[in-house]
Amino acid sequence: MNKHLTLISAALTLALLGFAGRARADEMVIKFPGLHPNYVFEAEPHALVELSDNFLPGLGFRGTIGVLHNGFVPSINNSIGITFGADWVDRGVWVPVALQWNFWLSRNWSVFGEPGLAFRLGNGLEGRHDDHLGWLGLWVGGRYHFTDRIALTLRAGRPTLSVGVSFLL
Repeated sequence: MNKHLTLISAALTLALLGFAGRARADEMVIKFPGLHPNYVFEAEPHALVELSDNFLPGLGFRGTIGVLHNGFVPSINNSIGITFGADWVDRGVWVPVALQWNFWLSRNWSVFGEPGLAFRLGNGLEGRHDDHLGWLGLWVGGRYHFTDRIALTLRAGRPTLSVGVSFLL
């Protein structure tokens, strides 16, 4: 009986392994300029935390308009966009405007830097920042691409940290 059980278990294991899908490695594309999704607008709803003393939670939206399909460095896979949006927190609204420089590392991963401005509106705090750095906005982030058009996006910087979903339209 024990031999039959072992034989049946081995046969089932081999059968299941036979139905396993092919392993697919991520393909590096950083050295291939322009080999990334061709999109005009990126829409990104997100949840966020304002990085102040109170770590205020909120919701926001970023939109990015593609400006250059092939960015500032012609020998690598990079692109340029202008990003803008609104981040709602308890003490008001942040309005970020920045240049987004994307680096497309592989089919599944891209990273970006965003130097720009961040204005605060609402509750008598117009233009005020608690850290005395003025309107400076500076973010870095990364995306994990589920498909060519949908990605999970993490953005960290001043004044907020956010996690959202990007739709490349």
